[in-house]
Amino acid sequence: MNELTTAIKVLLANATVMYYKAHQFHWNIEGIEFTQYHDFFGDLYTDVYNSVDPIAELLRKLDDYAPVSIDELYKYKTLEEETTRVELLKDIFVCLIAANEEVLASLNKVFTIANSEKQQGVCNFIADRIDTHQKHAWFLRASAKKIG
Repeated sequence: MNELTTAIKVLLANATVMYYKAHQFHWNIEGIEFTQYHDFFGDLYTDVYNSVDPIAELLRKLDDYAPVSIDELYKYKTLEEETTRVELLKDIFVCLIAANEEVLASLNKVFTIANSEKQQGVCNFIADRIDTHQKHAWFLRASAKKIG
């Protein structure tokens, strides 16, 4: 179970970082298409944020504990954060596409381990999140195509 709970902690950390990335882009977006992208990033961060609590609860269902501090949580992340404000819309999409790909990789790892350990409840939840992040990938890629 340790391999599974560790993978879930990585997923939790990566989802938290992706949530914050999308949220700070929502706060800081500017330009002629402000309203469209402000709403788009708002929808994205809301979905990812709403997944964080159920991911942490997977750990409790498996008789483990969620990280108790941001420092502890961030020891598990594989997703890098921006350290300066990203201004160009095309660069924002590059960041979000990469973040989503990393979360998808984390989801797939959890699914594989959970499936091998016959943790069907975990698999069901993770399969739904994979489907959702695949849709995010589509929307992010499609939105990024027309940006110069």
